[in-house]
Amino acid sequence: QVQLVESGGGLVQAGGSLSLSCAASGGTFSSYAMGWFRQAPGKEREFVAGINRSGGTTYYADSVKGRFTISRDNAKNTVYLQMNSLKPEDTAVYSCAARAGIMVRANTREYDYWGQGTQVTVSS
Repeated sequence: QVQLVESGGGLVQAGGSLSLSCAASGGTFSSYAMGWFRQAPGKEREFVAGINRSGGTTYYADSVKGRFTISRDNAKNTVYLQMNSLKPEDTAVYSCAARAGIMVRANTREYDYWGQGTQVTVSS
């Protein structure tokens, strides 16, 4: 059983930056592909970014490509999401998720474990 705990959310003005962290415990972190997802009020949860087990391959939603960067430190059992040039439409609850597999997937149903989420609010 893997536990995931996100941190780093908050309120930021448009154009600003935030860095999210997701700390994992209870499993072999390097065995899991990791993803960041977000859910805005009244909307479906959507894929934001993903990273494979080694950290060598990353994937991004088109809406965040060039602005967000996902990374991981397997020695610290942590995955990160650096968010730059934030826009009001990035406002959402951001959650990390772990998938027991090699490949990153964008489908929420492909993930085995989820964190509680952290709120990111971008003001205009």
